[in-house]
Amino acid sequence: MSSTHIRPLPPLTPDLHERAWSSTPHPTLPLLATAHAKSVTVFSLTTLTPHSNLTGGHTRSVRAASWKPNLPPHKLCLATGSFDSTAGIWRWEDRGAEHETEIRNGSDGDEKEEEDDWEFTLVLEGHDSEIKNCIFSPSGAHIATCSRDKSVWIWEDIGASESDDDWETIAVLNEHEGDVKALAWCPDLPGRSRKGTFGVECLASASYDNTVRVWREDGDAEWVCVAVLEKHEGTVWGVQWEGRPRKGDKFPRILSFSADGTIRIWTLTQPSDEDGQEDGAGQGRNALGGIPNTMRQSLREDWVCTATLPKVHESDIYAATWSATTGLVASTGSDGTLALYKENEETGEWSLLVSLPNAHGPYEVNHVTWCRRWDKGVDPSRRGVEEMLITTGDDGLVQPWEVQV
Repeated sequence: MSSTHIRPLPPLTPDLHERAWSSTPHPTLPLLATAHAKSVTVFSLTTLTPHSNLTGGHTRSVRAASWKPNLPPHKLCLATGSFDSTAGIWRWEDRGAEHETEIRNGSDGDEKEEEDDWEFTLVLEGHDSEIKNCIFSPSGAHIATCSRDKSVWIWEDIGASESDDDWETIAVLNEHEGDVKALAWCPDLPGRSRKGTFGVECLASASYDNTVRVWREDGDAEWVCVAVLEKHEGTVWGVQWEGRPRKGDKFPRILSFSADGTIRIWTLTQPSDEDGQEDGAGQGRNALGGIPNTMRQSLREDWVCTATLPKVHESDIYAATWSATTGLVASTGSDGTLALYKENEETGEWSLLVSLPNAHGPYEVNHVTWCRRWDKGVDPSRRGVEEMLITTGDDGLVQPWEVQV
């Protein structure tokens, strides 16, 4: 383990001085959205200082923020999920394409107050209790939200243009038996569409009922649960999809982490080519035919736990993140330890590279994510390429980490 190092970089400033829940990097720009209290602070990853703030939209704690993908650089859109039982849509527009140059090169952040540039354009209502997560799909055409009310809602963008916020509910999924804590859309990778068996989008949800569920849109455009992942012995705090393409365009794997102190890898058992249009249980879109929804058998997929990562954490694992570039996994949680793991791709076995206790001192660490480095401390040739970790904790720090393997 001595050949791998995790070194703290200067924290983003200012310190938020209150518990911070999660930090989400923009898919293409050097921006990071951190949810804390009733607001979201957007940090510049170039200057490591605030770019803008989203305030005044929610009456209770904001727990999650998600960037809408596929927008031009001068247009930003965030979805936020709050304990006030609502999700919000926020938009920010600058004067033009020069905004991209400014945020990539860094500005002093004092030229103008950016807070007024964010507009709270829409409230998504329907959940009966606290929203714990919200996330845009890879296409940006859907938002998924989940709640203490044990449900997952899927919303579809029906706006006439990319700036017209008009969303409608297309599914309410009620199969979990406990609070639904986290959601993850399968990334847009080769192999994720199963020969037309289902719609292209695929969603995973994690719950206090100790399970992960996988959801897909069937041949009748209805969202159905196709798998229940049941090995965990405590609350599943979250899920992540594998972001790096697999050899042979195999379907991305799922990573789950739990209050039982384990991190598990799940792999879809895929049909052979001669199975044609069938899925893992032998029921494809063609098998639905004209059978009414109330009569047809359930579509099922066979997901198998193919690995359990080495035991490191003494208690709940609140967050884990899977690098789409290197395939490394990092985890953290209530014990404050930050750990890094690597897979032997020949054997499928995972090993611990390094563990760092007290990453935020005596405080719990609520979130960890991989992120591109854009700051002036990185080699200019590696800006926007080299990865770092960012942790977010109860101490209000948003802490970057340099990873050397």
